[in-house]
Amino acid sequence: MMMILCLETITCALLFISPFVTTYPADIEKGRRRVVHVMEDDTGAVIVQTAPGKVVTHRGGTITLPCRYHHEPENIDPYRIRIKWTKISDSFQFEDVFVALGRQQKVFGSYRGRVSLEMAGPGDASVIIHNITLQDYGRYECEVTNDMEDDTGFVNLDLEGVVFPYYPPSGRYKLNYHQAEDVCRQQDAILASHAQLHKAWLEGLDWCNAGWLEDGSVQYPISHPRDQCGRKDSPPGVRNYGYRHKDDELFDAFCFTSNLNGRVYFLKRFKKVNYLEAVKACQRDDAVIAKVGQLYAAWKIQLLDRCEAGWVEDGSIRYPIVNPRTRCGGPEPGVRNLGFPDKKFRLYGAYCFRRNPDVQSTQAPKETTSKPANSTRSI
Repeated sequence: MMMILCLETITCALLFISPFVTTYPADIEKGRRRVVHVMEDDTGAVIVQTAPGKVVTHRGGTITLPCRYHHEPENIDPYRIRIKWTKISDSFQFEDVFVALGRQQKVFGSYRGRVSLEMAGPGDASVIIHNITLQDYGRYECEVTNDMEDDTGFVNLDLEGVVFPYYPPSGRYKLNYHQAEDVCRQQDAILASHAQLHKAWLEGLDWCNAGWLEDGSVQYPISHPRDQCGRKDSPPGVRNYGYRHKDDELFDAFCFTSNLNGRVYFLKRFKKVNYLEAVKACQRDDAVIAKVGQLYAAWKIQLLDRCEAGWVEDGSIRYPIVNPRTRCGGPEPGVRNLGFPDKKFRLYGAYCFRRNPDVQSTQAPKETTSKPANSTRSI
C-alpha cells in the first residue's frame, strides 16, 4: 500500500507541474512545448519521465529543449545540482553541448554563443538554442545529477525542411560516404536521416537510385513499385541496403535542407546565358547563383513555382514546379532536373539567391565562468 501511495503522490506531482507547459507565440515557434520530468522519490533514487513527441523548429529559429526536475526535500542546495546536455547521433556518437554546476556554465563546440539555461524557476533544466543550424537536428540527452545519483531524459529536435536526392556532375553512384557528406554541404544541406527520408516517402518521394544517409546506411524510397526498382509486385516503402563501407562503396546521396534566410528567384533577362554569365549576372544583381538545396527549400517552403529552366550553382539545369501543368515536366510537383549540360555553349536562365539584409544571428548570453564562493567542484 505504501508503494501504491508513493506512486500516486508522484503522479500528482507530475500533474501539478504539467500546467507549466505553454505554447510559443505564433511568430516565434510552432507547436507545443513538451516537458521532460526528472523526479526523485523518497529513497533518493532518480526517476525520469519524458513526454512523448518532439520539438520542431526550422533553420535560423530559436527553440527550447525542455527538461524539469523535482527534489524531496525541496531545500536541497542548488549548487549541488549538475545539469548536462549531450547530443546523440544515429550512429551513437556523443557530442557535449552544455554543462552547468551551480552558477558555473560551459557551452561546447559549435553551440558556443547559442545555448543558455532557460532558468524559468526552481527545477528547470531546460536549455534554449538560438540560431538553429541544420547540424542541430537530432536527439538530445538531459542529465541531472545530485551528488552520487543521476538520471536522464531525452528530447528529439526536428526541423521543418525537405529531402532531395543528389548526384554530382560525374554521374550516378560516384560518391562514398564522406564525399556524399561533402556534396550535401556544398549544396546548403546535410545528409538526411532515416526518419527524414521516411517522412519524405510518406509525402510522396519516389526515387529509384540508392543514396547514403547520415547513419551510414544506403536506402531509397519507392512510392510506385516497378520492375526496375525492386520488382513491380513488391510493396511501396523505403528500400534499405543496410550499412555499407563508408570508404569503398559508391552511391548517390539523400540530402536535407531547411528554411532560408533569404529568397531564391529567377533572374529575368532579355537573353539566355551560359554558366559563367549566369554567375556574373546574379552577382551584378547583389546576389549569388542559387545552390541546389536553396532551390529545393524555396520550392518546398516558399512555394517557388517557375516553369523556366535555369542554371544553379553545381552546373545543373533545374526549375521548381508547385502546380503541375502542361509543358512543365509532368503531372507531379517537384524540382525538375535537366542534368549537367556544357557550361560554355548551352544557354539558359539563372536562379539566384539573395540573403535577407535584416537577418542577424540571434545569440545566447555568453557562457559564465564565475564560481560560487562555497563551491570548489569542477564542472
